[in-house]
Amino acid sequence: MNELEPETEPSKADRQFQEALSAVESTLDKLRRCSDEEKTRLRADITQMGEMYRKLTSGRVEIVVFGEISTGKSALINALVGKAINAVDIQGGWTKQVWGTKWEGCGYRMHSLDDSEIVLIDTPGINEVGGDDRAKMAREAAQKADLILFVTDSDLNDTEFSAILNIASMQKPIIVVLNKLDLYSPEQRRRLLEVVRDERLAEIVPPDLVVTSSADPREVEYVIESPDGKTRSEWRKPEPQVTELKVKILSILEQDGLDLIALNAALYAADKNDRIATLRMELRDRRANQIIRTYAVVKGVVVAVNPIGYVDVLGGVVVDGTMVMMLAKIYQLDMSLEKAKELAKAILKSAGWITLGELTGAAFKLLSFSWSTPLTLLPQAASAAFSSYVVGQAAKYYLEHGASWGGEGPKVVIRRILNNINKQSVIENFKEDIKKKLLLNPHAKQPHAK
Repeated sequence: MNELEPETEPSKADRQFQEALSAVESTLDKLRRCSDEEKTRLRADITQMGEMYRKLTSGRVEIVVFGEISTGKSALINALVGKAINAVDIQGGWTKQVWGTKWEGCGYRMHSLDDSEIVLIDTPGINEVGGDDRAKMAREAAQKADLILFVTDSDLNDTEFSAILNIASMQKPIIVVLNKLDLYSPEQRRRLLEVVRDERLAEIVPPDLVVTSSADPREVEYVIESPDGKTRSEWRKPEPQVTELKVKILSILEQDGLDLIALNAALYAADKNDRIATLRMELRDRRANQIIRTYAVVKGVVVAVNPIGYVDVLGGVVVDGTMVMMLAKIYQLDMSLEKAKELAKAILKSAGWITLGELTGAAFKLLSFSWSTPLTLLPQAASAAFSSYVVGQAAKYYLEHGASWGGEGPKVVIRRILNNINKQSVIENFKEDIKKKLLLNPHAKQPHAK
């Protein structure tokens, strides 16, 4: 009987890769389960996450070449690939079918991913766009890349230094390439390396990730002597010098390639998750505020036009409960009307003095056998609307935190809400809306003119 061979334990890199793949799949699933309105706003993100999934599962390594115009970025890509590329894609988003050029012949394959490939992607020169656009482009390029090549042909200027700082903040590996070294004397080369490596980029880019190249060397004059002793001069173009850079790229990928694409995918998925959460909160907040304002006005009208004292207040509690139940639906929480009314009453109790205006109006109605309704109509309506507004805002906080006060309690939340709103302004706005509502009710008595 043959013994079964022991199963080999997956390596740490393999486990991290699977975790990253799960994160991407989970984010894709979350995007697919978004509402139609959310999907419309997140259309580009859905496409990008689909591309990230295909990138990860195929083991595609994307190296983004970054730098100012005329520093030799395209020439560097040509030199690495070993042939002139007529059209190297300009990175402008992951919706394009052509992303760059494959680095064929480099001899690298991602461990456990036999179909893996390296893609070199060119970007617009950072000095072709300005200010905020440049910073945004740097951030997007860094987010999508597994490895960054930053090409310069001299000491770093302010624009280049700022761009490197933006990229470095993304926690992506950066190889700084000092190109066009053929233009410098040996002493100038030594000094340039010293300034960039040890002064400008100290503690930003590790010294071993600053390398040199001559991607498109200038022609050199050669003096050729024939057998008969005659001489002639001939201008020849030397071979590109990119061996140091190529060795550095392949050594990084050989050592950390799987980790790099896994980390990049996980970070990208986390960023998209944050975007989904932010958008959902924004859309929910907008819908919630619309509901709060609508029900506040409804409560103001219901309380004000009801001629029976205290019954009007009870009617207002029903309106508040209905509002809270509607808010719960926005936050995808199940809540019965009875539970919603209990929450509304608990908030009103914590608010205390907020309901004083509507209770005073109710007392007047009761003592005067409802003849005071026209006198209390607008003040009580505004007070009821304002109390409903506060109930709605407090309930929104409660629901946003998963049906919890988040360790603070309703009184603290209500105090914060009151401190952050202009009561007079809110009440005045409600008065105008209430007046319009009352005009639509032929059975309601008109409020007295102010």
